[in-house]
Amino acid sequence: MRRTPIIMGAMTAVALAFAAQAETITIATVNNGDMIRMQGLTEDFTSKHPDIQLEWVTLEENVLRQRVTTDIATKGGQYDVMTIGTYEVPIWAKQNWLVPLDDLGDDYDVDDLLPAIRDGLSMDGTLYAAPFYGESSMVMYRKDLFEKAGLEMPDAPTWDFIADAARKITDKDNEIYGICLRGKAGWGENMAFLTAMSNSFGARWFDMDWNPQFDSQAWKDTLNFYLDLMKDAGPPGASSNGFNENLALFQTGKCGMWIDATVAASFVTNPSESKVADQVGFALAPDKGLGKRGNWLWAWSLAIPAGSEKVDAAKAFIGWATSKAYLDLVAEKEGWANVPPGTRTSLYENPKYQEAAPFAEMTLNSIKAADPNQPTVDEVPYTGVQFVAIPEFQGIGTAVGQQFSAALAGNITADQALATAQQVTSREMRRAGYPK
Repeated sequence: MRRTPIIMGAMTAVALAFAAQAETITIATVNNGDMIRMQGLTEDFTSKHPDIQLEWVTLEENVLRQRVTTDIATKGGQYDVMTIGTYEVPIWAKQNWLVPLDDLGDDYDVDDLLPAIRDGLSMDGTLYAAPFYGESSMVMYRKDLFEKAGLEMPDAPTWDFIADAARKITDKDNEIYGICLRGKAGWGENMAFLTAMSNSFGARWFDMDWNPQFDSQAWKDTLNFYLDLMKDAGPPGASSNGFNENLALFQTGKCGMWIDATVAASFVTNPSESKVADQVGFALAPDKGLGKRGNWLWAWSLAIPAGSEKVDAAKAFIGWATSKAYLDLVAEKEGWANVPPGTRTSLYENPKYQEAAPFAEMTLNSIKAADPNQPTVDEVPYTGVQFVAIPEFQGIGTAVGQQFSAALAGNITADQALATAQQVTSREMRRAGYPK
């Protein structure tokens, strides 16, 4: 094989010298559609910041949470920007693990952030993570299947209506399942859904003395309702399904209803990605008539660990990725319907977005309906809608999620899952010194 000598000209030498001086920041993020879209648009950032290079670590949701938690707790320093959520921010800010984001630029307009989202990412009025997108959860459903079954979805359905409708539109012979719900174990996977659902059934994780409540009738009612519904109207293998798996099922026409993150709305209504794009309707998450809906509140956000040595470059990136200008960039490249939702008041006041996004109003109403300070029917000592805002919740939530996933798979009964959940949670809370 012939080898061609490499001739390094003056221009190449200069380029290499410049590259050597460029600062590389490492960004840990989740493998969902909005984040992947952002990676495809980063030429806009690097063209404006040629002295900053980006290195991406893109991970599945459960793995991301595990990696960034380990890294920040051990001061590992692997990442300069972390994608974290509404659960982690106040806890980590209190530990002084995050860099305050009080200077993202004159044109950032922090007051434009939706109050519910901003408050969840702040401590003592200071922002510690900038929201890339915000979400609640809602019902997404197939209007054509409802029409065929003679059903009409109310804007604010009950769980009983959802269950009845799901069974009526199920057609297993043709691989159409009435409802798709999360079953994959994880505190931010199946337990995000089931905790929010349990709130509407009158259940809670703990009473006011931090005693676990999985031996309550309300939790028994929640879990049995979920398991029976999924057995009758859910897809096979549901215990392995999280957000991405259910998204794929819905987009390929295999789900009649899906109750999940409002952020999914732009994907299920995108004709280039969804076979049922023109048949999707939206409704608020269901309730049981007790005053709470089964919807959550979350923001995937960008934060800087206190151990980063590249804070200025990291802030420049976060300021770009969560700005109004970024929303305009996505609108220009992908259309207004695909702009990251749920973060800025100005987006929901924008006529172009309202026209392009049939789900805009329902998303905003869902976010406003979630109350992290009073998430349950009965009083609780914690905040958080689909999580309990204490450091121990990650481990406990995942352990409980494993029991509920095993029950969905048919490996254990609902009573066994609840009994083990009660034992595990009681043991871990005693070990952690609760009540404090």
